Amino acid sequence: MLLKNSRGFTLIEVLLVVVIIGLLASLITPNLLGRFERSKEEIAKAQVELLSSGVQSYMLDVGKCPSSLKDLISSNEPKWRGPYLSKKEIPQDPWNRNYQFKCPGDHINFDLYSLGPNGKLDEKAIKNW
Repeated sequence: MLLKNSRGFTLIEVLLVVVIIGLLASLITPNLLGRFERSKEEIAKAQVELLSSGVQSYMLDVGKCPSSLKDLISSNEPKWRGPYLSKKEIPQDPWNRNYQFKCPGDHINFDLYSLGPNGKLDEKAIKNW
């Protein structure tokens, strides 16, 4: 039995809604992806600052550069007063790579940096200099 007064959506109405949702998604998605990448850069900057602070504290106590970032967690140096980081591990950067450390550095006392989103030491790298 077919009802004469039943109302529903026509195919055109459904297609119009799908098109509107698609347009909204195409406007919002690039904006969200850009914010996600910027948040990774901000995390890397904060971690570089944290690690730099630990290296500076190590250098003040011991009187020389650490041989690696792992010396911030444990060391056999007699003047060592660490650990210089709150966690018991060296974090990886937001792109799952190790932070690069060189002491003495080419730019300042020590160079500490993340290779950034493209894995290269270029303008997108997060550096302490």
